[in-house]
Amino acid sequence: MKVDARSTPARRLLKASHDLVFHHVHGGQLIYNTCWEDPRIDRQLLELKPDSRVVMITSAGCNALDYLLEDPAEIHAIDVNPRQNAVLELKLALLRRGDFSDLFEFFGIGSHEDYRRVYRAVRPGLSTSARKFWDAKISFFDPGSFKKSFYYHGAAGMAAWLLGGALFRAKPNIKNHALCLLDADTLAQQARVYALLEPKIWGKLSHWLIRQRMIMTLLGVPAPQIKLIEDSYPGGLTAYVKDKLRHVMSELPARENYFWRVYMTGSYTPSCCPNYLREEHLATLTARAARVRPHTCTVSQFLQQNPGTYSHFVLLDHQDWLAWHEPAALAEEWKLILANSRPGTRILLRTAGLDLNFVPEEVRTRLRFFPERTAPLHLTDRVGTYGSLHFAEVR
Repeated sequence: MKVDARSTPARRLLKASHDLVFHHVHGGQLIYNTCWEDPRIDRQLLELKPDSRVVMITSAGCNALDYLLEDPAEIHAIDVNPRQNAVLELKLALLRRGDFSDLFEFFGIGSHEDYRRVYRAVRPGLSTSARKFWDAKISFFDPGSFKKSFYYHGAAGMAAWLLGGALFRAKPNIKNHALCLLDADTLAQQARVYALLEPKIWGKLSHWLIRQRMIMTLLGVPAPQIKLIEDSYPGGLTAYVKDKLRHVMSELPARENYFWRVYMTGSYTPSCCPNYLREEHLATLTARAARVRPHTCTVSQFLQQNPGTYSHFVLLDHQDWLAWHEPAALAEEWKLILANSRPGTRILLRTAGLDLNFVPEEVRTRLRFFPERTAPLHLTDRVGTYGSLHFAEVR
């Protein structure tokens, strides 16, 4: 008889101990201060239309605002962490206020000299939960603080600050090389700079940092995703990170890669930033802001409370965690997704793994996947850290 490894005492103890750490970190603070998924790819696959009704994971709300430029009817941003929705609510409040300078200083520069005054102006438009969070944490935008940027706060920001600080202190010239790479005029220049930079990055310290589960937890990478990488990728986690970083930094234009820039420097620039921070989009986003509706709950809870026919689901990578920890909850989520879909409903997923094993087999029979589209697009992903990208339509 085959024994499920998840049922062994050692596996249960390991799962319980990691759950304790993961939930302690994720249950009490902001995790993502910026989205870590490339919306340029998403928009090509989703093909949103004026009648589109989107259900998506909030993360930091950047991509919900990016999708809004496609003029969908409504976007429901779902997150179990109310702090993630608080970030999206603050962005929406600043958009509704209509002052681009304040919006860009807050979320482009990552700080504002008069952050308390601006916050007082937009506070009435926030939910009670968002007010409670920002009343306590608005100093994240204090330019006089030790970290000097919102983007070095929250769990992922803390991890970026610790990793960058450790490497820059150990080898000060790394930061100079990194800035040269970000400003390279051509891919050839960029590749030459990264060839010089790579051996400086990968020493004993960086190898040790990558192996620290706490760092991965701060980045929002749970044990199931780490195990997926270690089991499926030749060379394990360290080789995975090395190869992904080399691809992003050598083969994709860094001048437009705002994902990595913000964690390297603590801020965006006017020419390298998410679309919601581009002044030409301000009027459009302000007019459509009411179409974005944050919900603090699980996807399943949202669909139970708001049944209907939705045209798009953007699930990020949260099903990696469900597949490992809560297979019954994963099955329930898919049951509700399919019950609230129609033929042609589009579903976008990412995973740390290289295949679709996390999707239950009976669910896959209800979906048509398009690897011929996602495989080449995955290679252009400016984030570059996921194992694979999957796009499906409901049959």
